[in-house]
Amino acid sequence: MDLAASGITSCAGDSSDRAGQASRSDVVAALRGVRGLDAIGVVTPDPAVAEAAERAGARALLGDDPGLNEAIDRAARDLGEAARDGTLVVLGDVAGARTADLEAMLAALARAAAPCAVLAPARDGGTAALARKPHGAIPSRFGANSANAHRDAARAAQVPLVELPLASLAIDLDDEASLRAFLSTPEGGAHTRAALRALGVERHA
Repeated sequence: MDLAASGITSCAGDSSDRAGQASRSDVVAALRGVRGLDAIGVVTPDPAVAEAAERAGARALLGDDPGLNEAIDRAARDLGEAARDGTLVVLGDVAGARTADLEAMLAALARAAAPCAVLAPARDGGTAALARKPHGAIPSRFGANSANAHRDAARAAQVPLVELPLASLAIDLDDEASLRAFLSTPEGGAHTRAALRALGVERHA
């Protein structure tokens, strides 16, 4: 893939959230295995999370919290040349993310002419991951029901949008039901699985 692309993950939680820390570690580990990324940035307002990101081999993009979408867009600007051709944004609560699925998103992005976007929807209607070439091809619309918001943004901008329903990106960890659903999947998220077991979260209620 001939792309100067960067992986960005946004970390809304803080260092006191054990499961959140583990999920962020799993997402960074998946991104580190992706071929073709020039940089990996972790967006966070928490200095302890930033330190952990640096130890994990990512670039910490520490700053105040202007809101999720502005933080992601600021990260793309801060990454500069490494994000010249595009970005792959993976939210920090998508603990099961597998490197192969993230590479599939980048491959789809590389095949398309710019501007373009590749969407991996979460099963709750959100956006688990979004690849864009360039980053500003469509605006960031992460949040509740953001898959539809990104679809609408692509239509409004007349930018081709490829959708990839990828199993490892289908579940984001935002409530107890999603934690149990994640534990019922066959693989991925080793750090998160260990943290949830330590916290007493079981696969079934």
